[in-house]
Amino acid sequence: MCAGNRRTAMSKTRKVKGVGWDVAAIGNAVWGGAKLTDVLELIGVPKLTSVTPLGGKHIEFVSIDKCKEEHGGPYKASIPLSQATNPVADVLLAYEMNGEPLNRDHGYPLRVIVPGVIGARSVKWLDSINIIAEECQGFFMQKDYKMFPPSVDWENINWSTRNPQMDFPVQSAICSLEDINFVKHEKITIKGYAVSGGGRGIERVDVSIDGGKTWVEASRYQKPGIPYNAGDSCSDKWAWVFFQAEAEVPQSAEIVAKAVDIAANVQPENVEVIWNLRGILNTSWHRVHVRIGHSNM
Repeated sequence: MCAGNRRTAMSKTRKVKGVGWDVAAIGNAVWGGAKLTDVLELIGVPKLTSVTPLGGKHIEFVSIDKCKEEHGGPYKASIPLSQATNPVADVLLAYEMNGEPLNRDHGYPLRVIVPGVIGARSVKWLDSINIIAEECQGFFMQKDYKMFPPSVDWENINWSTRNPQMDFPVQSAICSLEDINFVKHEKITIKGYAVSGGGRGIERVDVSIDGGKTWVEASRYQKPGIPYNAGDSCSDKWAWVFFQAEAEVPQSAEIVAKAVDIAANVQPENVEVIWNLRGILNTSWHRVHVRIGHSNM
């Protein structure tokens, strides 16, 4: 998931900088490749290592892709060595996607997949992998993709006061309805996705048809017909979770969805309290408005 997922809704509060993503800056695929832990072990870095004998504490991924933010240099990012050497973290050097060779758009011939972490760290078109003492000093690690409070603007920002964003918070979005959506019948089906960073499963998804005054719990699944349980070994901790709820709506309604992960993290009610100048991590309640009848358009 891009850190800028749902940025468009955040920009309605105050202008932000970045691509105007709606709810679809996210994907879900079956990746194939080599585990980074295994590759590092082959060159003498054991599993569950946090620092090498020479002081290496981070793994840097460098792309062949050049960008203006790096003054024509390569895009790059890093993750802690402790994460890279942890088999449970499932960091992957991917060369397959959905059972086929990785295509050009998705990073051919090789990219890194860092699950549960914002997409900016899953570097495409890998050129080299470095073991370094300090975290990557690239632009997108040091001067972008950091979470600032609403009080910070482009006049008083100090990038060095914040750490690079890694895990993403709990998130959900309604995908079966748009805002504003005209529906023919009072009974509607509300569908969408929920996901949380760091491999935290989704404990529940709550849906409201009155703007958040009352709630019902939606059903959850990853595969059709199989109920989802966050603690089940059959559940995929890195994949999104689908939710579905049926509701009878009045003439007009504000439909809201919010998810809760297994650590009891919950989406904030309002976007204003998490607004930031870069427009990242809008995980506020997702709202759509529906009306019974037909559009005049």
